[in-house]
Amino acid sequence: MNFEKLDVWKRSLILSSSLYKAFAGHNDFGFRDQITRSGLLIPSNITEGMERDTSPDKARFLTMAKASCAELRTQLLIAKDIGYLNQHDAQNWIAESYEISRMLAGLIKRVKP
Repeated sequence: MNFEKLDVWKRSLILSSSLYKAFAGHNDFGFRDQITRSGLLIPSNITEGMERDTSPDKARFLTMAKASCAELRTQLLIAKDIGYLNQHDAQNWIAESYEISRMLAGLIKRVKP
C-alpha cells in the first residue's frame, strides 16, 4: 500500500504544515518545538510504518502516529488555554486530530495479521 495515496497521510501532512505555519514566528521556542514535533510525527510515522515489510511493524508505527495525535491534542488544548491559539483554530485542529486518529485506528485494524 503506497502511503502517499492514503487519505490519512494526506490529512496529517496538511495538519502538520498548518501547525508549522501557525507557530513559525512564535517566541516560546520550547512549546513551538514540541507542538510542531508532535504534528510532524504523525505523517512521518505513517510513512515509516507503511514502508515496513511486516504487518506487526506497520501496526507499531501506525500506533505511534495515533499516539502522536493524542499528544498533539493535549498541546492544542494547552495552547488554547494559555492564549497561543484562538478558539476557532484550536477546535478545528483538535477535531482534525480526532478524525486522523479514527482513520489510523481503522488502518491499524487492516494491517494487523
